[in-house]
Amino acid sequence: MNTMDAMKEDGFTYINGETVLYALFGSPVGHSLSPLMQTSAFRASGKNAVYLAFDVEPSKLEGAVAAIRALGIRGANVTIPHKEAIIPYLDALDESAKRYGAVNTLAWRDGKLTGFNTDGEGYIRSLEELFIIDWPNQHVALLGTGGAIRSVAIALAEKGVGSIVLINRTEERAERLKEELLTFYPNVTVERWSNRRQVIADRTLVVNGTPLGMVPRTDESPLPKEALHEGLIVSDLVYNPYKTRLLLEAERAGARVHPGLGMLVYQGALAYERWMGEKAPVATMYEVVRRELYRHPC
Repeated sequence: MNTMDAMKEDGFTYINGETVLYALFGSPVGHSLSPLMQTSAFRASGKNAVYLAFDVEPSKLEGAVAAIRALGIRGANVTIPHKEAIIPYLDALDESAKRYGAVNTLAWRDGKLTGFNTDGEGYIRSLEELFIIDWPNQHVALLGTGGAIRSVAIALAEKGVGSIVLINRTEERAERLKEELLTFYPNVTVERWSNRRQVIADRTLVVNGTPLGMVPRTDESPLPKEALHEGLIVSDLVYNPYKTRLLLEAERAGARVHPGLGMLVYQGALAYERWMGEKAPVATMYEVVRRELYRHPC
């Protein structure tokens, strides 16, 4: 048995002078599960690569992008607060990044550092992994209007859902997203409501993009349980805990549920595919992240 095989059997990732580096840029990043997920994916696929997280302050973002070029970093992910700010420092944007107006993945294409966005597609793939969905007959309620919900809204509009209702306390942000969706997807009916219970009655898909239910606020839910019904798919972008109070109450009401861990894994799997040009080991990525969350809630 050679040294590399021995170290793999002992549970270590072998690192040598040919090990390739991938990175995450954001601030903060100490809570991120991406280093575990992606390095485990590299190992499962036999790649001599590692993935590290770098806490990059906004004032140092340009220098961080320069470091990608100088150090030969093969690819990267970008998270809050840099998804939009990084765009001027890149050579090119993929259609996905242009569509979403934000970047979460960097990969080299024809010698150009190119920005991609895998958030929306990752959400759709994780949903379709669980359910067969008749998209034109989906009537969606989106709770919140943050960056993640914006990506989900655009992805759902692209799939041609029948209608979207935005439910948000911040009227300005909701109206801005509404106008954006109507401009680019005129065939999708988009409205804004404030009464959550009333609008849920005729919905088929509800997506929570608020932090309600996230550790440590696990006793909270963005919807009253009386509003939930068996005709719903209830999707929560919160991934810790694995099943939020919203999802548990939805199950009791007979609804189907979609935990947020799926979107986290699939956006990462799509980033892996942009870097490697091959399918990601999704089962491995899902298992290591779920196991880590279960052992160490964050």
